[in-house]
Amino acid sequence: MNSFQSIYELIGEDQIRQLTRHFYREVAQNQALRKLYPEDLEPAERRLFLFLLQVFGGPQTYLEERGHPRLRMRHLDWKIDPGMRDHWLNAMLTALDKLKPKQHAKELMMGYFIKVANHMINHE
Repeated sequence: MNSFQSIYELIGEDQIRQLTRHFYREVAQNQALRKLYPEDLEPAERRLFLFLLQVFGGPQTYLEERGHPRLRMRHLDWKIDPGMRDHWLNAMLTALDKLKPKQHAKELMMGYFIKVANHMINHE
């Protein structure tokens, strides 16, 4: 089991759902992020929820429905520069702060989100 898989055991499905909900509330309030999404945020929220469930050790529904995540490839249509990365990361970390998970889970999740956000940069 990798260290991220223990997150599901530490916080559970409901907390991952709440994290996703908090994140999309942040997206709705951030003009830079909001313009990247269609008017209806619900499908994107569901996809992120399923993705995070899988990454953090829960059910593999994302893989079953959408295949391999291929995050970088799926996001190539959008210009993600360091500024956009910061908008996304700040929204996610704000959502994580609202969730208030145990410190160990929070540190693992923060590390994952920082790594992924940096990896997604496709423009300088």
